[in-house]
Amino acid sequence: MSGWMSRSRTPRSTVVVVWVIAVVLVLVGGVAHVADLVRHGLWPYAWAPGWLNLYWSSLAVLDPLAAFFLLRGKRIGLDLACGVMVTDLAANLYAAYGLRATGLLVEPGLQRVAAFALFVLGSAPFVRRRLGQEPFTPTTTRSGPPTASRPGSTRRRRRCPS
Repeated sequence: MSGWMSRSRTPRSTVVVVWVIAVVLVLVGGVAHVADLVRHGLWPYAWAPGWLNLYWSSLAVLDPLAAFFLLRGKRIGLDLACGVMVTDLAANLYAAYGLRATGLLVEPGLQRVAAFALFVLGSAPFVRRRLGQEPFTPTTTRSGPPTASRPGSTRRRRRCPS
């Protein structure tokens, strides 16, 4: 790709700053959801339907998982963070407008979720190109024959010294 998404056009220092902010804020969200689980169980909001409470409780697992993969420098962490932010924003918008008859201007929690969702989704194309693709392997230089697990792959595994 060329233009604004090109690897050479996004300075590494900018990517690192955005990445650090995203990791910290995803962890903050995870801690908040864990705290809700510990204090109130799986249904922390009596006014919300059960499915919505369960979704928000699931973020106690999904947020730290996204942070873990982001800390490992894996694209799946950013992909998971984007998915979580889109669905979390939708859930919070539904809660504010559909259930509580309030709006963005009077809900500070919704304002924070919306701002972070815009930050993650807006910065994702810049950060994603700098992250590794494979979620469970350390980032190393590959050499040797193509792997059997990926037929037709031209990537090569690095051989360990004997």
